[in-house]
Amino acid sequence: MVLRILEENLPLDEVIFFNTGMEFDSVYDNRDKMKRLLAERKILFSELSSKNHFLFDMFVRPIKYREPNSKPYPIHYGYEWCGGRGIRWGTSGKLSAIMNHYKDYYPNERIIEYVGIAKDEPRRCKNSNRNGVTKAYPLISWGMTESNCLAYCYDRGWHWDENGVELYSILDRASCWCCQNKNLKELKNIYIYLPEYWQRLRGLQSRIDSPMKGVGKSVFQLEERFKKEIENEARND
Repeated sequence: MVLRILEENLPLDEVIFFNTGMEFDSVYDNRDKMKRLLAERKILFSELSSKNHFLFDMFVRPIKYREPNSKPYPIHYGYEWCGGRGIRWGTSGKLSAIMNHYKDYYPNERIIEYVGIAKDEPRRCKNSNRNGVTKAYPLISWGMTESNCLAYCYDRGWHWDENGVELYSILDRASCWCCQNKNLKELKNIYIYLPEYWQRLRGLQSRIDSPMKGVGKSVFQLEERFKKEIENEARND
C-alpha cells in the first residue's frame, strides 16, 4: 500500500510502524528498508510500541477476572496467547498506541488514516469515521487482492526472506511468529522450515497452561503430530 501511495504521489505525511517485539526478522529488515525510502522522500517514519513489553503482558501483567460473589477478585498473571478466539490484547495495544500518538502530535487536526486491507478481506474494515480519524482503504479502491499486493511487492524487489525461506511461500500472512491465529498448515511449515522460531514457540508453551491451538493441540502435541505426518509422508513417497 505504501509503495503504491508513493508511486502515485498521494498525500502522505507519516508512516507508523507498530513494533510488537515479536515480528519475524524479515519484517524488521523490510521496516529498515522502508525507513530509508521514506527518508529519501522526507516523509516522517514513527515506530510505536505498547507501554509494556509483549512478554510482560503475556506472562507477568496482573489481570483481574470478575467472578460473582468473589472479593477480592482473583488475579491471573499474563494474558497468555494473543489472537485466536481469545482476547486480542496485542491488537488492542497497537490501536491504543496509535490513537495516543494522534492525540499527542495531531491535536484538533483532521486525520486521514490509510489502512492496508485488501479487496478480498472486506470483513476487516471498521467504521470509516471515528474519534476524529477518517479511515481510507486504498487497496480496496484500487481493486487489489492480497495476491495482487504480494505480486506487486515482489515485482518491486520486496521480499520476506527468513534465512533463505520466503515467508509467504510457507505462511498465509507474516504476522507475529507467536500469533494464535496461525493455522495448522502454517505451524507445520514453521516446524519444518523455521526451527529456530519453533523452539521459541516451545519456550512460550512451556510457560502457558492453555494449548496454543486448543485441547490436544499444544505446541508439544503438535510437534508429535507433525513428526508422525512427516514420517507417513516419507513412507508414502
